[in-house]
Amino acid sequence: MKIAVLDAGTLGDDLSLSPLSEFGEVKIYRETPPDLVASRLAGVDIAVLNKVRLNGSNLADAKDLKLICITATGFDNVDVAYCRSAGVGVCNVVGYSTDSVAQITLSLVLSLYSHLREYDAYVRSGAYSAGTSHNRLIPVYRELAGKTWGVVGYGNIGKMVAAVAVALGCRVVCTRRQDTGDESIEVLPIDDLLRVSDVVTLHVPLNEGTKNLLSRERLSLMKPDAILVNAARGGVWDEKAVADALLAGKLGGVASDVYAVEPMAKDHPFRALQNSDCAIFTPHMAWGAYEARVRCLDDICQSIRSFLSGGMRSRIV
Repeated sequence: MKIAVLDAGTLGDDLSLSPLSEFGEVKIYRETPPDLVASRLAGVDIAVLNKVRLNGSNLADAKDLKLICITATGFDNVDVAYCRSAGVGVCNVVGYSTDSVAQITLSLVLSLYSHLREYDAYVRSGAYSAGTSHNRLIPVYRELAGKTWGVVGYGNIGKMVAAVAVALGCRVVCTRRQDTGDESIEVLPIDDLLRVSDVVTLHVPLNEGTKNLLSRERLSLMKPDAILVNAARGGVWDEKAVADALLAGKLGGVASDVYAVEPMAKDHPFRALQNSDCAIFTPHMAWGAYEARVRCLDDICQSIRSFLSGGMRSRIV
């Protein structure tokens, strides 16, 4: 069995991929540019990847390919319909990064809401040491207790973020795809959620139903001092509209770990916010705590074992 890991660099240099050798010969590539995908899949039985895009054009000659393992929950980078027609199995990993993403989401919200960047900069600059006051309370920050926290997408990550928000004393409202009859959480249509929330965090997958879910029109519904955080997918909001809203003082703060095109382009709309204390940007790292990556690799190995024994564990196709 021949296995190719196409973008091992996305899993971190500290994570050993040696568990994959249980299944056969493993070829590891730190990254694979689009023009090399087809050649690196030649003769390969199992492909392991994170962000590499696979479609009919680069899969057509992968005659030996039997299984694609995506080291992520989202699978919008793989042409699932083509794989189904070609008889190639596809599996993903679900739930491995819940703790990690929830932790970073909370970190971003707390940093913005408490203005930690500004206070840190004040001390680092030497201004605190040069002053005579024991403390500084500018910019003014407020408690989250008593505020309304809107959770857009009430899956595993959304539920964990909601639980922490409740522990902080927030009223939590959410959107979700289906009414499960769970009365422990207040469910609102997204427009109403945006109108009432002081904090909004996004936890939805990217698909036809969520693309540009937060449009320019919807962003205009939000409170002018609201905090908006996206650790889901860059395509679920209008990035230019988000940047414009913050610059115009129509949002209180913005944080993003994800971008419609990654890495962030040099002319990305968020570049206009690079000097703003009300914006925080991270390089798609929210999912990647060490423990989460270990769980991810273990889950992939379990899915490969299942596949080799005729099972369908974590299969999309």
